[in-house]
Amino acid sequence: MLVLNKLERLLTVCKVKNIDDIDLSKEFYFIGKTDEEISLVCETNDVPENTIEREDGWRGFRIQGILDFSLIGILSKLSGILADNKIGIFAVSTFNTDYILVKDADFEKSLAVLLNAGYTVI
Repeated sequence: MLVLNKLERLLTVCKVKNIDDIDLSKEFYFIGKTDEEISLVCETNDVPENTIEREDGWRGFRIQGILDFSLIGILSKLSGILADNKIGIFAVSTFNTDYILVKDADFEKSLAVLLNAGYTVI
């Protein structure tokens, strides 16, 4: 079974006008840019001034270690467990691993559900 790390930071999901608005010297950012938008996940204290929209109040879990691209169904299984317990997620992936974000109000319930499902959470 996979090990999950609790993220102690409070996070915000937001949309920005320009990538230049993002201070890349900060420690924790996910940036997604498409032909329709620039999305950003960052610590709430690091939200850029020129944010178009924002959704505060997220916390998260990181899958510990580096995941091989051949692994199948990791996010599906985690999101399914949380969905079965009426907990919505915001998922983000990096080259190394995956992150599952939940609303702060659901964090303790998420923790209990994942522990009950046999995951180790540290």
